Amino acid sequence: MSELTTAFVRLHARLAPVAFVPEVRLHQADEPIGLWEFTEGEFRSDRPPPFWAFAWAGGQALARYVTDHPELVAGRRVLDLASGSGLVAIAAARAGAASVRAVEVDELAVAAVALNAEANGVRVDAEFGDILDGDAGGAEVVLAGDVFYSEAMARRMLRFLLRAARAGATVLVGDPGRAFLPRDRFEELAAYDVPVPPALESVRVKRTTVWRLRPGLPKAAG
Repeated sequence: MSELTTAFVRLHARLAPVAFVPEVRLHQADEPIGLWEFTEGEFRSDRPPPFWAFAWAGGQALARYVTDHPELVAGRRVLDLASGSGLVAIAAARAGAASVRAVEVDELAVAAVALNAEANGVRVDAEFGDILDGDAGGAEVVLAGDVFYSEAMARRMLRFLLRAARAGATVLVGDPGRAFLPRDRFEELAAYDVPVPPALESVRVKRTTVWRLRPGLPKAAG
């Protein structure tokens, strides 16, 4: 984490409680579209959009579930995939996880995760890299919020999550009805009405589900 990336996060995001998980504070952008346009114009294809600057619905639901069910992660090794702001990772750390690893492909997100973990007084190991062609590194719980937003990402993510589940990990996903979530692979654990920025989702509240992955074959229709 460089001083430049840390300074960028501090400059463009304000520390504030998360709407649906007020126990956690994150550096969040006040005006999402402006930051999105700025980062795309500044970095173009060199960097992904600033997912780290917003509390997305899937992450909020998953963080709420982990906060309300600390036994899921307490004393266990946790991996948070495509961590974004680090919201889910921080929730797991607050709930008593033995260790929390948050992985991101965006250096700015890694900086945001580290800053947000520090602001919440927890330890999260923020890691830069793409691990989807590998394994979960011994994680006992794998968490992923809002990761089925594109077909290509969904295919890679599902393969990784299935490998983790078949290796014995509990795999939970938070998803607000994205088109590429393979629902026949999952069982529903909880559903919430999550406040979201209208500029991002075109609504103020998004019905969002927490799912647990079944490591076996897809559920038969009917």
